Amino acid sequence: MTTAPRTLSLGAFVQGAGGHIAGWRHPEAYAAGQLDFAFHAELARLLERGRFDALFIADVAALWGHQMDALSRSGRAEHFEPLTLLSALSTVTEHIGLVATATTTYNEPFHVARKFASLDHLSHGRAGWNIVTSVIPLEAANFGRSEHLEHELRYRRADEFVEVVRALWDSFADGALLRDKASGSYYDPAGLRTPHHQGEHFTVRGPLNISRPPQGHPVLFQAGSSQTGMAFAARHGEVLFTLQADLAGAQAFYAGVKKQVAAAGRNPDHVLIWPILFPLVGGTEEEARRKVAELDELVHDDVARRLVQDNIGDLDLTEYPLDGPVPDIPDSNRSKSRRDLLLGLARQENLTIRQLALRISGGATVAGTPEQIADHLEQWFTERGADGFNVSFPYLPGPAVDFVDQVVPLLRKRGLVHETYEGTTFRENLGLPRPASQEVAA
Repeated sequence: MTTAPRTLSLGAFVQGAGGHIAGWRHPEAYAAGQLDFAFHAELARLLERGRFDALFIADVAALWGHQMDALSRSGRAEHFEPLTLLSALSTVTEHIGLVATATTTYNEPFHVARKFASLDHLSHGRAGWNIVTSVIPLEAANFGRSEHLEHELRYRRADEFVEVVRALWDSFADGALLRDKASGSYYDPAGLRTPHHQGEHFTVRGPLNISRPPQGHPVLFQAGSSQTGMAFAARHGEVLFTLQADLAGAQAFYAGVKKQVAAAGRNPDHVLIWPILFPLVGGTEEEARRKVAELDELVHDDVARRLVQDNIGDLDLTEYPLDGPVPDIPDSNRSKSRRDLLLGLARQENLTIRQLALRISGGATVAGTPEQIADHLEQWFTERGADGFNVSFPYLPGPAVDFVDQVVPLLRKRGLVHETYEGTTFRENLGLPRPASQEVAA
């Protein structure tokens, strides 16, 4: 039995006018793109032409930030509810996977199971769920809480949440829907399973009122890089988002996750690691660097200060000079892995608050010629720092067009990505197996 060669997978992280915090201000950006469906549809078709495996819409159930003055200077004060948008995009695309964030902290399992099953049916097997536990403080206030559940408790709730959702997706066995007019049997009663779940956080009788999704289960995405988050991902995740500053760190994360996946009794080849990538293509390396500098100039001082504060803790940085060192930040109920990564970077490179903000806003920016960017992807892939990439374009649509027209053809020539979509479902295109139906109590 031969093993199919690895192929590099590509997902696009779409955030309105672009992923850079000041991308909406760029002269070539479409600032009103966030709520323009025609813009999203055109972008989705472009990504499909570039044979992207996934289009990912992140989400928070609040304004995307923490402080109104800074929010008024960002393009993240408004955004579509992602499942609504992806349902619409399913009608104008044929192959690309459609991935949405849904929180386990401020939803109920039945809601999430039903919505993603519906998206999977609407798209003929192209749905993906990015599982998050919520860290933005404004989300808690929108659901009657003064603060989030404690970090470990959020993940315990998430564990049970995923367990219930999977059982609900398996409410109907494959083939149980007969729709036999002659006999009058719409479904086979023997193929209906009722979970009757009762646990620490949820009591859910079931069954789900929609047949089993075409993929069995939509593809499960997850982004936690803390020890708790990695353990959760090892149990449940199939595609893992991560932020890594360099290849060595990416390789260590990759090896660590794959080891935990194996220890959890799962096949490490069935869990894909996707570091985030911000590509900026230039005709020369100098032109690409100039594009980065132009974006950095657009980051307002208020936004820079809040960007650091919002990403690494609850310390108010208002009285700290932007061009001074990053102060010690106490532990908080925010994302612990992201805090540790960014603080470590600041200490290692002696970054000022402004410099760290620009690193955060630019993310893992790779600026260069098409060949240099293709080289970067190939090295991280072949040297086991990545199975694919979560590509966030700093502003839109220009950098996405450049990547599809100039970088993807090079990846194809090098045999790193497929020329066409070979499968009929998202899972098949990612090389992931279809989950067997769980046997649950009738």
